[in-house]
Amino acid sequence: MYLAIDTSTDTAGIAVADEFNILAELLWSCGQNHSVELMPRMARLLENARVKFEDIKGVFVAIGPGSFNGLRVGVSTAKGIAFSLDVPIVGISTLEMTAYPHSYTKLPICPVINAGRSEVAAALFQQTDSGWQKIKAEHITTIEKLCRETETQTIFCGELKQSAIEELTQELGEKAVIPPPSARLRRSGFLAELGYIRLKSGVCDNTAALQPIYLKKPPITQHKNMAPLTADEM
Repeated sequence: MYLAIDTSTDTAGIAVADEFNILAELLWSCGQNHSVELMPRMARLLENARVKFEDIKGVFVAIGPGSFNGLRVGVSTAKGIAFSLDVPIVGISTLEMTAYPHSYTKLPICPVINAGRSEVAAALFQQTDSGWQKIKAEHITTIEKLCRETETQTIFCGELKQSAIEELTQELGEKAVIPPPSARLRRSGFLAELGYIRLKSGVCDNTAALQPIYLKKPPITQHKNMAPLTADEM
């Protein structure tokens, strides 16, 4: 059995899988309450799936980009479980797990997460003849820049604000493919699938060394004269 944990943003998710079979999955809006809500909901999910804690053979965790506090809670919890059970851990980009559900289209996929101050975290993925590929790494940008850089029909998914959707469709027309809201949800079941694929191929992370992807410095590192980052910022 494998456990997937995603606390990248205000929307959190966990899943229990037996290889490629998702036994139970939970998605909820937790705000900034990751540290309070994660463990109780995880215990309930394992109980509902009839899985004992000691049955977990590996842990898959979303490593960002995302909110500083959310990622810290998710990654530290996943590492604690991996250490206590002596099982492998696999870290997966939050943007990659957001894009992966649309891989079957073979189109370029641009997942987006709000980064605050009119910026977004984005990347580019695509299923090619060579397999699932990261075309452009995770980076901070704006919707305006994404529009300028998009030359072919591209799927835009993730936590898109309505203003971003309107800008994409107005500037790109048919080049911008926007899935419906239910298809844009970031699901931990896909995190479990990606994690298992990677683990099955013999790839896992060093539990002690695994760190979240922070595309912006956490608030504590900001200069005292700078405006502090909001809870939604990287």
